[in-house]
Amino acid sequence: MIRVGIITISDRSYRGEREDLSGPALIERVTDAGFHVISTAIIPDEFDEIKSYLIKWCDSGNFDLILTTGGTGFAPRDVTPEATLAVLDKTAPGIAEAMRGYSMKITPHAMLSRQQAGIRKKTLIINLPGSPKGAVENLEYVLPVLPHAIELLREDPSAEKGHQQK
Repeated sequence: MIRVGIITISDRSYRGEREDLSGPALIERVTDAGFHVISTAIIPDEFDEIKSYLIKWCDSGNFDLILTTGGTGFAPRDVTPEATLAVLDKTAPGIAEAMRGYSMKITPHAMLSRQQAGIRKKTLIINLPGSPKGAVENLEYVLPVLPHAIELLREDPSAEKGHQQK
């Protein structure tokens, strides 16, 4: 069972001025995939708060995957990628590149996304766009590789079977 945390990063949702639609959309999708959502949060676009949540959740050992939604664009307060990079032990650029590449087929605005992905301890962190549609589309594209990625992070001996040639 893949244990997931979902963090919505939005000043307006945090203040209750706008309903969070992306977090619930991601919960529905990962639950449909058979993952288990351990915890969710709605926090403001604040570098230190984003960083603090990521560190606390990753270092707890309770999460295999943390999905963030929001704060990946060009707006001055969009700092999710920077906060994420500040806590990573390793980057996973292929995940972010794949999501952007896929999204470019849907909208040219995808080139404005600055999302990141990487590993802290044994937790994979993936930044997703703030719109429900964009967040779910990006997740959908990388979803097939996530179980194997988590097996590798857990050092599961069966993970090597996916690497052997037939």
